Amino acid sequence: MMKILLLENPHTIADKTFHDANIEVQRIDGSLDENALIEALQGCQMVGIRSKTNLSRRVFESCPDLICAGTFTIGTNQIDLKAAATHGVAVFNAPYSNTRSVAELAISEIIALARLLPVRNAHMQRADWQKTAQNSHEVRGKTLGIIGYSSTGTQLSILAEAMGMRVQFYDLAKKLPIGNAKQCDSLEEALQGADFVSLHVDGRPTNRNMFGAREIAMMKPGSKLLNLSRGFVVDVDALAAALDSGHLGGCAVDVFPEEPLKNGGPFESPLLGKENTILTPHIGGSTLEAQEDIGSFVSAKICNYIQTGETVMSVNMPTLSLQPTERTRYRMSVIHQNTPGVMGHINQVMAAANVNVEGQILGTNGEVGYVIADIASELPVAAVQDINAMDTTIRCRVIPLPGFTRVDATTVN
Repeated sequence: MMKILLLENPHTIADKTFHDANIEVQRIDGSLDENALIEALQGCQMVGIRSKTNLSRRVFESCPDLICAGTFTIGTNQIDLKAAATHGVAVFNAPYSNTRSVAELAISEIIALARLLPVRNAHMQRADWQKTAQNSHEVRGKTLGIIGYSSTGTQLSILAEAMGMRVQFYDLAKKLPIGNAKQCDSLEEALQGADFVSLHVDGRPTNRNMFGAREIAMMKPGSKLLNLSRGFVVDVDALAAALDSGHLGGCAVDVFPEEPLKNGGPFESPLLGKENTILTPHIGGSTLEAQEDIGSFVSAKICNYIQTGETVMSVNMPTLSLQPTERTRYRMSVIHQNTPGVMGHINQVMAAANVNVEGQILGTNGEVGYVIADIASELPVAAVQDINAMDTTIRCRVIPLPGFTRVDATTVN
């Protein structure tokens, strides 16, 4: 029986998917450091993580049994994707499953900051009744600047316009605006005149500290900043200084440069204690609906890869899908170095062993290539051993496809 290690408590709906696929599930609350993770992964063919577990090159080098990794999140910056590919580990994520949850949280925070709800709540918690409209505003008619107009940014754009806000956005790529949203030609243009600025950029290294004192200075005096993207995107010291000076009228931050590895861990930030701020513990996608969708989606992708070798929506492998015929008995998947002639060499081995190849497909992605070949005959052990012995082979698997249960003694499983 194959085994998957799940960390950081993804939704339990994933367990049923794995059990139905005859995969043993082991769970560990929270994340592990590199050494403990390597130890825990020995004997596991799959691993599932969220945002705080790092799958480094050393992890892949030290865990040769790993076939597949899934992150129950949108982002993949916690995984060395290149190292995973070069060690024959396919990686899957949940690129769209929690965009609505993040967008709804952003909308709620925009309203809360506009109405000074953090300030009003703090007064009431001290039994200090302050009924006033001073500095409280409607969001209708206000301008929202969205930085990063991908899946979450577009969802937020739709919700904001439905509430009567004007939307302007900036993205490195040319995007088709939704509704009346306007694409700006520069980051500065998107910031100027915006009453609220919401960041929704990805985790690429070039986005580290992309939003600092210079960018904050471009923002309209009294405007509010939201960061529900990546913790390292914003210079939090510069943000704290802008709040202290009064240049910004508030902020909402869900992600931080340094976050505790588990609940209850120590947390420090220069944003603590600032007025009209909302600080949340990385819960943008943490709704029951989103976590259930993510748990179902990622577990299904992992199981499909294990059972069929298909890599549709993998973030580090060529995207391959091959429909078997009724004659298909086995499927061979070969992850290999992307060099010329690999497919020809595989076919030579198959022909020499009198193997009937029913169908095959090849894809390449950077340094890695991937072959799926469907077999409609016996598959001698020697043929598989020859393919495994090729200098270019990273990982070779032979999969008995659903509906064909007989496994011959001469067949590598």
